[in-house]
Amino acid sequence: MCLVGLFLACLIASATTLPDNVSVGYRDPQNFTEAKRSSGVHVIRPDAYLEPLRVYIAQRAARILAPGQRLDIVVTDVDRAGEYERWRGPDFDDVRIIRDVYPPRIDLDFTLYGADGKVLRSGHRTLRDAAFLSSSSPIDQDSLRYEKALVDLWLRRGADKL
Repeated sequence: MCLVGLFLACLIASATTLPDNVSVGYRDPQNFTEAKRSSGVHVIRPDAYLEPLRVYIAQRAARILAPGQRLDIVVTDVDRAGEYERWRGPDFDDVRIIRDVYPPRIDLDFTLYGADGKVLRSGHRTLRDAAFLSSSSPIDQDSLRYEKALVDLWLRRGADKL
């Protein structure tokens, strides 16, 4: 029983270990579109979605880098998929309605460094997917599944096409 607990603790620790060749930060998260929509009964703790998203971006980005490369990412805005439709009444106060008119969006700046420390590529990206509902699985219950899919779509092209 003790070994099972130790194994689970190690598994959890390794799942949140950040790679040392990718840094992900947030610029003014209190001014993100998502944060501005967070009020009243819809107050969302930023760490409830920003920290898991940061870990996800770092872990996924590390997979596409060549040995010695480093990637710095600064997220400048997050607008999660869906919206609270207050007009539906108090029974829907805490229900995020996911429809194609409320796509997810992530804006970010990045700098990719080569093994020699020189900048290989840098820029600003606005990640969007208007067809986000058609590419998701109804089985996936992750609250950040649409935002994570945006990250995957961006990184799928590889480091040389960031």
